[in-house]
Amino acid sequence: MLRYRRENDSVSMNMTPLIDVVFLLIIFFLVSSHLARQETQLDLDLPDAASGELAQASTARVVTVNLLPTGELMVAGESTPAAELTAKLEREVQRDQTPVEVRLRSDRSVPYGDVEPILAACAKANVWNLRFAVREPGPGEGN
Repeated sequence: MLRYRRENDSVSMNMTPLIDVVFLLIIFFLVSSHLARQETQLDLDLPDAASGELAQASTARVVTVNLLPTGELMVAGESTPAAELTAKLEREVQRDQTPVEVRLRSDRSVPYGDVEPILAACAKANVWNLRFAVREPGPGEGN
């Protein structure tokens, strides 16, 4: 006995779960991009650099350390006492197998003596991938 399909029988897919997932992904990316932007929008007067190289995309997890002119440390958007920096970086290193890169943003008015303990904390936490955030001087600006 042969069965024939009617032409008006159609297979449909429920799109509601797909729309829910896409909506949640959009919210996730909006929130995460806002937090990432917030770390780099602190009002810091970065030092000028006449030469250097742009940071390339990497698989390393970036931890941004901001050193404010007041001497306050902001790590991943949170105020962090200098004494806790090594422990915080060690937790980041041990969190998963992804290598950690520290991006240090320091105001140009901060003396090197305030930057050196951050470098020592990175060394103690076995973070060897470190980048300094600088700004490129505009036309007519000299060192």
